[in-house]
Amino acid sequence: MTRRKVKLAFIVNNSSRKTTYKKRKRGLLKKAHEILTLCGIYAGAIIYSPYDPTPEVWPTVEGMKQVITTFRNLPEIDRHNNMFNQQEFVQQRITKADKLLLKKKKDNREVNLTEDMYRFLQIGQLTIPAGARDLNDLGYLVDQYLNSLNRRIQILKGGSDVEI
Repeated sequence: MTRRKVKLAFIVNNSSRKTTYKKRKRGLLKKAHEILTLCGIYAGAIIYSPYDPTPEVWPTVEGMKQVITTFRNLPEIDRHNNMFNQQEFVQQRITKADKLLLKKKKDNREVNLTEDMYRFLQIGQLTIPAGARDLNDLGYLVDQYLNSLNRRIQILKGGSDVEI
C-alpha cells in the first residue's frame, strides 16, 4: 500500500475512528520500543483512550514510574534543556529561516556585484544604479579581488611560505 498525505480532521465514523486509533497506538508503541532497543534511551508512554476506562501504560507501570522518577531527578536546567512549547518552536524556526534569508540575500548581492564588476570590465560602463551604497559595495568587492590577486602574485614570486 502506498503512503499518502493524511488529512488531519476529526473522523466522524465511530468504527473507522476506533480502527485508526488502534493502528496509530500500535505504531506509537512500536516507535517507543524501537527507541529503547536501537538507541538505548528509556522511554514510556501513557495513553488515555475513550474506548478503555484504564489508561494503557508502556512498557509497564513500574517501568513508567522509573522513567518519570529518572526525569524528575534530573537537574532543572537539564530537564528543560530541549523542551519547547508550540510558540517557542515556531519562533526558533522563524529565527533560523530569517538567518538563512539574510545569508542568501548577502550571497545574491555579492553575486550581482561580481557580475556588475565583470560587466564593467568588459563593456566599460557601470550599469548599476549609482547609489552610494552600491558604489561602496562594488569598491569593497574590487578591493577584495585586488588583495586576493596581490597575495597570489606574492606567493608565485616566492615571497611567502603560504601555498595557493
